[in-house]
Amino acid sequence: MRGNRALPAITDAVATGAARLQIPDGAAIVLAISGGPDSTALLHGAAALTPDRGWRLTVAHLDHGLRETSAEEGAAVASTAAGLGLPAEVRRVDVAALAAEEHRSLEDAGRQARYRFLEEVAAGLGPEALIATAHTADDAAETVLLRLARGSGLRGLRGIPARRGRIVRPLLHARRAVLRAALDAAGISYSTDPSNADLAHARNRVRADLLPALERLNPAAVEALTRFGRLAADDDDLLDALAAAELMERRDPADALIDWHRPPSRALGRRVLRLAIGDPAPSAERIEALLDAAEGPRGGVSIELGGGRRASVRERRIRLE
Repeated sequence: MRGNRALPAITDAVATGAARLQIPDGAAIVLAISGGPDSTALLHGAAALTPDRGWRLTVAHLDHGLRETSAEEGAAVASTAAGLGLPAEVRRVDVAALAAEEHRSLEDAGRQARYRFLEEVAAGLGPEALIATAHTADDAAETVLLRLARGSGLRGLRGIPARRGRIVRPLLHARRAVLRAALDAAGISYSTDPSNADLAHARNRVRADLLPALERLNPAAVEALTRFGRLAADDDDLLDALAAAELMERRDPADALIDWHRPPSRALGRRVLRLAIGDPAPSAERIEALLDAAEGPRGGVSIELGGGRRASVRERRIRLE
């Protein structure tokens, strides 16, 4: 394996992302490394920049226990980290058992377990520690397409945020193929998850079929989709601010009633109600039913909101219970 100086494309990509995210010199950063090409690029790029930036890097790898080779992949990540002079935290969890216990899909259970693990490692480094993941522009574009196909509203079309809390994504502007080509040119090995070729997974079908078809229509489709996600995020934030101001005017804190005598626009009304109800957000169908009841001529209507919550409508006033 040649030195990191053979990876200018990757080092430049990480440096550009770090500058956009304003990652400070000397920051403690947990690198989420699966051993695949994207995270391997993140690892080598961050390690190459560390002498100049003074970052305190810790490599974190969670073995989901779903493949026979997973333990070997974890050992390979630890070995690469050691070769770069970096500490590594490698842990194994039974994601299949977690999925059954938490009534989640394997993918969702694995994602939740991974972020819990990363947060735990970061907490050990202090309150200002960051977690860097290796999501790319391709991941962001795929996410927008998946959510669009599922009928998501504006919030879901935000795509993948560059920063959320302590989680940062310095490669979110970079293309997957460019990173992989740089690794191959430098002779740096990485693992390949065979499940990424399984077209039973919706994301893999988007990656293998839909996104290439869009790129045949527009070679800059990935850039266009990620730009759309950023614009959707800006619009979503603005609508949230408008909804918060609207709710403040309509809510009577004394009796927990929301006045609906002068209905706002349907789009703003949805957000006002979601904000008032809180998480977990009710389904779109329940929000629409509540809007219909609040704006209709009938009173005495009760709407189930899920999670043991209910809203009642009387005389164009909404009470959340």
